[in-house]
Amino acid sequence: MNAADVYVLGIDFGTESVRAGVFTPTGKLVGSHSESYPLRHPRPSWAEQQPGEWWTAMVGAVRGAVAAASVAPESIVGISADTTSCTVVFLDEHFEPLRPAIIWMDVRAAEQSRKIAASGYPALKYNGFGNVSAEWMPCKTLWVKENEPETYQKTRYVGDFIDWLTYRLTGEWTGSINNTSLRWYYDRNVGGWPVDFYEGIGLGDLIEKFPQRILDLGQVAGGLTAEAAAELGLVAGTPVAEGGADALIAMIGMDVTEPGKLAFIVGSSHLLLGQSATQFHAKGIFGAYTDCLIPGQYTVEGGQTSTGSVLRWFKDNFIGGNYLREADRSGASLYDVMTPEAMKIRPGSEGLIVLDYWQGNRTPLVDPLARGTIWGLTLSHTPAHVFRAIMEGVAYGTEHILRVFRANGYQATQIVAAGGPVKSKLWMQIHADVSNVPITITEAGDAAAMLGSAALGAIGAGLYATPGEAAKAMVRMKDGFEPNKEAHEEYQFYVDQYVATYPQMRDLMHTMADHVAKQS
Repeated sequence: MNAADVYVLGIDFGTESVRAGVFTPTGKLVGSHSESYPLRHPRPSWAEQQPGEWWTAMVGAVRGAVAAASVAPESIVGISADTTSCTVVFLDEHFEPLRPAIIWMDVRAAEQSRKIAASGYPALKYNGFGNVSAEWMPCKTLWVKENEPETYQKTRYVGDFIDWLTYRLTGEWTGSINNTSLRWYYDRNVGGWPVDFYEGIGLGDLIEKFPQRILDLGQVAGGLTAEAAAELGLVAGTPVAEGGADALIAMIGMDVTEPGKLAFIVGSSHLLLGQSATQFHAKGIFGAYTDCLIPGQYTVEGGQTSTGSVLRWFKDNFIGGNYLREADRSGASLYDVMTPEAMKIRPGSEGLIVLDYWQGNRTPLVDPLARGTIWGLTLSHTPAHVFRAIMEGVAYGTEHILRVFRANGYQATQIVAAGGPVKSKLWMQIHADVSNVPITITEAGDAAAMLGSAALGAIGAGLYATPGEAAKAMVRMKDGFEPNKEAHEEYQFYVDQYVATYPQMRDLMHTMADHVAKQS
């Protein structure tokens, strides 16, 4: 069987569905299929899923993808997957779940996160010396230990979604360097697990429950078991390569595997991920995480909690009248109807500043009590002004993160974007103009994570040696946006006003957030 006859399988688990894709070694998608699974919210701020439902959905997705690709199962020579991160499973001695998985968006562990943040251990440098997110694994595990002690006592293994999945595929209990360094405070540079940290926060016995075999991305965890192969319709023994967190694996599917490039994953929220040749830690930056993506490199992270979701909030709640009538008449979306009007408005939206803090600020302020703000309104402003100002405000927030990156020696020379909002040429151009950095779009689009997993599968199959080599062979660029120098210069005044607003409003935001919380 020559290289033209082989394929790799990438599996991408999102919050509510799984998508499987069959790719050629050069990155061409030849067949894909998706299946959904339930997301449950048994209480406010809780979010849970049943691991068994992940598996059932994946079986359907894999079988559907192979059928759509019309390839023989024996032609698939490598498999890998990505999953949501900070989705924690608690397993007994037989690797059976003792309770539903607590998924990434669950923030029930807010009290535990505050306790951990106040502990002051050196490991907290990865949080940018700021708040610890209730989403992260130690917080959720501490919540279970304190609130479900019987479950915790019965727990023999604690892992992330990808660890459970790898075990179900291979029978091997492995940990991904991706998740362990990203959210579990594991650092090879200082000996691995920070034992003093876990003992100090009351989880000294947790380390023995973790996977002890920590693998790099693309390293073979094991062969597909006969049982898993029979369910999936694949061949037993097919190499399964270690995967990781969806957004990080998307970096490989975007060919962001070396310093200088920055992955810009856009959607309801924005995520910025890049590689650094040196390790550094700074207030307002998450990371830099050791070996998280590429051995010998460090991954830096920044993020905005509410971005596309703010634009959708405005569209759903405040757009009507002529815009809605024109959308109904033409069959176009409200976004498409409003964009030409917004394009007529010059940079700065005639003096409007929007702070995109509808759900707090992730970085660089690390402030969950920050709140959304619109100021500068006059009677001359129209819905198109506000529409554009929201796009600009999000871009100012991205630039705020990039300013903090630059101030700490991290410089991005190219941004590679993926996600739904890349379809908005106006918004991508605004981002390029505000930050004065070229933005590139890949052919994979919102399938970047699935392609990244396929690239890891190709490494496991021996087709490529490293994630960087696989990305170079499998990722292709499609489009790009060059910054406009004049627009960039005009935007700097507005970015300065955006940055200056939060210190002026911080106390008022916190007072209001506390007041509303007491009323609920």
